[in-house]
Amino acid sequence: MSQTILYTQCPGCSHSNIQPVLEAKDYTVSHETFAIWECGNCTLRFTQNVPEAAAIGRYYQSDAYVSHSDTKKGVVNRLYHIVRNITLKGKLKMITGVTGKKTGSLLDVGAGTGAFAAVMQQNGWQVTGLEPDETARKNAARNHGLNLQTLEALYHLPAAGYDVITMWHVLEHVHELHGYLNRFQTILRPGGTLVVAVPNYTSADAQRYGASWAAYDVPRHLYHFSPASMRTLVAQHGFKVVECKPMWFDSFYVSMLSEQYLNGKGNLVKAFINGWRSNTKAASSPEKSSSVIYIIKQK
Repeated sequence: MSQTILYTQCPGCSHSNIQPVLEAKDYTVSHETFAIWECGNCTLRFTQNVPEAAAIGRYYQSDAYVSHSDTKKGVVNRLYHIVRNITLKGKLKMITGVTGKKTGSLLDVGAGTGAFAAVMQQNGWQVTGLEPDETARKNAARNHGLNLQTLEALYHLPAAGYDVITMWHVLEHVHELHGYLNRFQTILRPGGTLVVAVPNYTSADAQRYGASWAAYDVPRHLYHFSPASMRTLVAQHGFKVVECKPMWFDSFYVSMLSEQYLNGKGNLVKAFINGWRSNTKAASSPEKSSSVIYIIKQK
């Protein structure tokens, strides 16, 4: 039987003031239920009894897991691809804006099927992409001609080798949370930028759907971040959050999935309304958006 991880202290700040807050179901693969706990110190939420890194692979083996399979089956996944084409242009513009560079050296950790890495490379950036899933790497090679490396390569990359490190909905999956952040300090050039996008459990759509909120995505999501917990986490590794940006489309995509999970069937109208309501509340503060992009610099 595979080993699982039972936390007795917060995996973010190591505080012992932790307690259960809800139970969420894996709707994608196993249909198992996992407990989610919260730290009373930094407010990080985390999934209990998650499989260890060597055993979690089977929870990603699904054609419905679009970031690996690139599937266009079903209305939600077709919409995902349409929106992705729009957001890729936005990410390119954002990277240029937050770095002040039109080209440079970029490391994309958890590159998936390589869509973002390909766009950056096509626009003059020197891109290194890391991706643990073999199927995703094959899709990246077939669709974009990219040779993505495994995550083990992270520990062999040159010191001060990158102007930008990006993680698009990846940090919540990483078992070696502190190890990665320590490594980023080493391989990021002085004045470089770390860009981390993760779901935000304090958003209005998360509150609306509760345990059925699709972005809990247990057990693949090991951690569930709030803006406060992200600041606490990165500060331990010599970083600081300098800006937060919203991911406007995530509220709609997550709400579409959450409607299916909550009611057993999709409801595009309800999902659109709840996504719109979430974005309305986030309009005054990006920290309230369904997913937050954290722009992080070295202290």
